[in-house]
Amino acid sequence: MQKRTTLKAVAAAAVFALAGVAHAQQTIKIANIVELSGPGTTAGTLFKNGVELAVKEINEAGGILGKKIESTTVDTQTNPGVAKGLTQKAVDDNVFAIFGPVYSGSIMVSMAESKRGEVPNFTGGEAAAITQQGNPYVFRTAFGQSTSFPKLAKYINTKAKTLAVIYVNNDFGKGGRDTLNKLLAGGPTQIVADISTDAGQVDFSAAVLRAKQSNADAIFAYTNEEESARLLRELKKQGWNKPIIGETTLVGQKVIELAGDAANGAVAHVGLTVDAPIPEMLKFKAKYYQAYGSISDHNGIKGYTSVYVLKAAIEKAGKLDRKAVAQALHGIHVSAKKYPGVIMDVSFDDKGDLDRESFLVEVKNGRQVVTATLPALNAKK
Repeated sequence: MQKRTTLKAVAAAAVFALAGVAHAQQTIKIANIVELSGPGTTAGTLFKNGVELAVKEINEAGGILGKKIESTTVDTQTNPGVAKGLTQKAVDDNVFAIFGPVYSGSIMVSMAESKRGEVPNFTGGEAAAITQQGNPYVFRTAFGQSTSFPKLAKYINTKAKTLAVIYVNNDFGKGGRDTLNKLLAGGPTQIVADISTDAGQVDFSAAVLRAKQSNADAIFAYTNEEESARLLRELKKQGWNKPIIGETTLVGQKVIELAGDAANGAVAHVGLTVDAPIPEMLKFKAKYYQAYGSISDHNGIKGYTSVYVLKAAIEKAGKLDRKAVAQALHGIHVSAKKYPGVIMDVSFDDKGDLDRESFLVEVKNGRQVVTATLPALNAKK
């Protein structure tokens, strides 16, 4: 009797194992490893929403190579150590691809795990160092500093002879500050104040006072979204009336909401904006609003487009092979005409950095207004 029971148990276990294999073959498992609490909540939540919206659309259209995407989401708590542990678990769970983290400090720590598992990993992090480690499995969803800052430096050189730099003292902020310093060295713009601030900082009165005392022609602000809003409010409070220049995190939707009219007049180079004069972007803006009842910023676009980039790479590889897909991503050019979900034509290099058109925007009356469309950095002339 006991032997019969044991045989039944073994048979049942085999059935479940086979069912698990069949299920794995029928779906493409991805892990959304993002900041849903802590300082990165805004960025992580919008990135997650973008990923989920794309997954829903792709599944409704029949999936990828006839297979549906199965997505799970976990919270890094904006903690690099937690992000590393969650990435390790995702690898052990045999996911096909990982999306996130969004923060540079977290992906710098966690990407060793996705590399170990040979799992393509799409990140929202912008620190230049992310793609300088020789990791063949990490891919950006937005410009790295080495791609965006040359465009930014060119603009700054036309607007200011002296510049005060206010940056957040983490991988993201220090990477941006160092990249800008190199690009401006020997040019017409001189940095006269180098002002470090903390992640999550609340009081920016001393930082603004130092910028004012430097008598700089303009400020370059490079902090995370919530801190950017606090900085803009303090600049208004202290009567700053010179140019405020930044990158995407200075003029995001959440920043504008938190800063109110203090955001008006801020100018930034942005890789992605829902207000870009592109039909597919306007469609995304409407779809996102319908799904979540709010307007997306660049983070939602990053999450959304990255899933469509994965789809293009899988279809280019022609098989569900993670290594082959990672190889397909290096040097890929994805056309928005063929894959409308990428919204804008995009190319990836051999390091995982992307290149495409971008925009100069100014905040006017509480919204981003595109003032110029800039060509891809490596666009053919």
